Amino acid sequence: MDILKIEHLSKIYGSGENAVHALSDVSFTVPKGQFLAIVGPSGSGKSTLLHILGGVDRPTSGKIFLDGQDVYKQNENQLAIFRRRQVGLIYQFYNLIPVLNVTENITLPLLMDSRTPDKKYLEELIESLGLKGRENHLPNELSGGQQQRVSIGRALINSPGVVLADEPTGNLDSKNSRDIIELLKDANKKYGQTLIVITHDESIALQADRIITINDGKISSDSLIRK
Repeated sequence: MDILKIEHLSKIYGSGENAVHALSDVSFTVPKGQFLAIVGPSGSGKSTLLHILGGVDRPTSGKIFLDGQDVYKQNENQLAIFRRRQVGLIYQFYNLIPVLNVTENITLPLLMDSRTPDKKYLEELIESLGLKGRENHLPNELSGGQQQRVSIGRALINSPGVVLADEPTGNLDSKNSRDIIELLKDANKKYGQTLIVITHDESIALQADRIITINDGKISSDSLIRK
């Protein structure tokens, strides 16, 4: 079963002679539970693609369906709810709220929806992230690896169908990079969440079930590594 369906997606910034075609007629589907790596050189359009998949940036043309829902038929308020509830976004720069502690940063998407966290799931998540005992720490009291773990927890707290990670290990050393990818893979397997990772790191890409390569805004290859 496909959880994501992308149809003839294009994104153009600017107009006339200054127009930049970040994406050009991109189409593919993603089965539920797949770990997909998207690779390509800087400026190829892969981050633009991730932002559009996550409801952060609207396409110029084309459609995206998540679980059968036409994402960009929604208005801005509906898109904000979509981002909080149906996708988990993880960035290279952790984007934590400096005045909120670990638990508050993780549960922020729920608090914005006036929803109460499931205590058992929250405890399980904090344990699996290796953050037990640091629940009350502020971001500036954590290492880079720990801050990225918090951002992963925030992405997973709503149990989204799709987790999108844009260079999630870009600011980390090799050990923390390995740990973060293992955490994402564990969540992918344990909760059956579809995982899409943008990366420049070939060793990370080769751990995925599938690799899509983007060049000049177009898919240049789409390889299934493992079923």
